[in-house]
Amino acid sequence: MAPITRIGVLTGGGDAPGLNAVIRAVVKSACNAGIEVLGLEDSFDGLIEPNRSRPLTPKNVTGILRLGGTILGTVNRGNPFAYPVNTSEGMLDYSARCIEMYRKLGLGALVVIGGDGTLAIAYEFYKRGVPIVGVPKTIDNDIVGTVSSFGFDTAVNFATEAIDRLHTTAEAHHRVMVAEVMGRYAGWIALYAGVAGGADVILIPEIPFEIEGVAERILERERWGARFSIVVVAEGARPKGGKATVMKQAVEGRAERLGGIAQQVADGLEKLTGKETRFVVLGHLQRGGTPTSSDRVLATRFGGKVVECIREGDFGKMVAFQPPDIVTVPLQDVVGHLKPVPLDFDLIRTAKALGVSFGDHSHQKPEVTSRTSECQIE
Repeated sequence: MAPITRIGVLTGGGDAPGLNAVIRAVVKSACNAGIEVLGLEDSFDGLIEPNRSRPLTPKNVTGILRLGGTILGTVNRGNPFAYPVNTSEGMLDYSARCIEMYRKLGLGALVVIGGDGTLAIAYEFYKRGVPIVGVPKTIDNDIVGTVSSFGFDTAVNFATEAIDRLHTTAEAHHRVMVAEVMGRYAGWIALYAGVAGGADVILIPEIPFEIEGVAERILERERWGARFSIVVVAEGARPKGGKATVMKQAVEGRAERLGGIAQQVADGLEKLTGKETRFVVLGHLQRGGTPTSSDRVLATRFGGKVVECIREGDFGKMVAFQPPDIVTVPLQDVVGHLKPVPLDFDLIRTAKALGVSFGDHSHQKPEVTSRTSECQIE
């Protein structure tokens, strides 16, 4: 196999803090190894027209380590294998056009930074002969094969800070505050931010909840003397026997948009407890801003490992964090799978031991004694 002298890099799917850190690491590592890097704009759309790509040198990536977003742009719609595309050279099959442009640009490998959808597309290109190395990107932390993905820590940190702020206003007004966080069909953000923020109730997709159980937990706190409560709910959380709340149904090229569960929970709790209840949806605030030091380091490690894989001809893989190492796993073992929070996860057990309710009547109820309020109320 001839040495690879030029590679392409793209970012796909929703943005996440740390994308620029990966790009920077890929560019610097590759250029130091004598490999030219071409940045492809707006995900695989950068392989449609020749003017949607640009050379990236160490100078081009100076100062982007701390920046959120992505200097290459991204899209979270469309599948190159699903429809034709109108180009300057006429209507062409999208996937065939991407492969054609990949060859015209003289690329020897493609670095694809994205979530499950983007990596699934990358795997299809790999099966058609394009040398691919994938990088897991998601704030939801739901990609299998890697213990964590960059962007997750930043999202959890922001959500935790928001919950901290909700504590003060909830306590001042003796209210119940419900915070909705992202995560789609996995409850990692809700669980970590909920525990870190001292939430009294955490609702995640993996454990269908009963609103009556949530209300009972809040009334228990009232009996102890705690006149406020904090509820953290993942956007994909669902009531027992029900489905996730959808704001917008899926259409061609776009997945369904979750959201609205916080309002439903808040309305139900106010009715059942009689307590004033407010809700807040953190939404895309969790995606924006400066990546944490942890996410910067993880993203940098991923980028460095990518170039190592390219130099060794190790393709069709995704780099992954399996502490303490950065390893590779086959893309075929990643795509089409979801990494939910395990029901026997120690953090769930710990939260329940602390008295946190997951809406399933399984939290540990304290004995009512003269020291109950002293021991149980924050």
